[in-house]
Amino acid sequence: MGKPAFNLIVILGPTASGKTRLAARLARDRSSEIISADSRQVYRGMDIGTGKDLGEYVVDGFAVPYHLIDIVDPDYEFSVFDYQTNFSRVFTDISSRGIVPVMVGGTGLYIEAAITGYRLLQVPENPSLRHELEKKGMKELRNRLSELKSAVHNTTDLLDRKRLVRAIEIMEFTNTYKYHEAHSTSMVALVIGLRWERSVLRERITDRLHKRLQTGMIEEVEKLHRSGIGWEKLDFFGLEYRYIGLYLRGVTTYGEMFQKLNTRIHQFAKRQETWFRRMEKKGTTIHWINGDDYAKAAEITNALMK
Repeated sequence: MGKPAFNLIVILGPTASGKTRLAARLARDRSSEIISADSRQVYRGMDIGTGKDLGEYVVDGFAVPYHLIDIVDPDYEFSVFDYQTNFSRVFTDISSRGIVPVMVGGTGLYIEAAITGYRLLQVPENPSLRHELEKKGMKELRNRLSELKSAVHNTTDLLDRKRLVRAIEIMEFTNTYKYHEAHSTSMVALVIGLRWERSVLRERITDRLHKRLQTGMIEEVEKLHRSGIGWEKLDFFGLEYRYIGLYLRGVTTYGEMFQKLNTRIHQFAKRQETWFRRMEKKGTTIHWINGDDYAKAAEITNALMK
């Protein structure tokens, strides 16, 4: 039998779609290993809020090996370049053992960077630029970034001085060099997407949020703050940490926190789905299944991996 046409299986979907459990079962049945594609699960100590759900990697008593989870501390600025570098290393290792890895996640940028062959240059520090920016106030820095980039992707860059300076540094470099372009890649990915009816996904998101709040997510944020991570830094790690942080500071009530957080997560899920549609428009074939239908995912995989 010849080699399969695909050398990577990708399971993607919005938050709360059930993709991790499905991917773990698929990896178990194929004697494979998981490569995570989640921009927050790389951080140690951030478990409930990032939805690691490590118990889902245990299938029928068997622990499915997983990679790119818990690999850096929260004070590290993990980038797309870092992800692509780590992904390449792990993918090469798994493939060298004759295994087709299963990637799973909802961070569209990470998935796309891995499977389409983005060429990312590591942006070096610019000491002279940093010295120049030291003399400027936050308002001047924000204006400088706005001039360089009209639409700031991550608004937390505008709140933290260190991130703001780094964002300016990256954009100065990007405008000077061709920073991001696709190139030929040996990656041939079979991509399966999980899609739910909107009302069902909303219910799943809300139910999961209730469960996480009841099983220690607030205590997790408290612990991270006590370890020395400031509130602004916690904001950077995402919605759960931002809104729970506001609640812990007494800025909002528990009810207000839950309502706003729930709404924002629903909006985030929509943005994830928009990214996946954009991937399709750019040429990525996604085989969509209804919900977390494992039988259908296995059927697609078995048919196309021959």
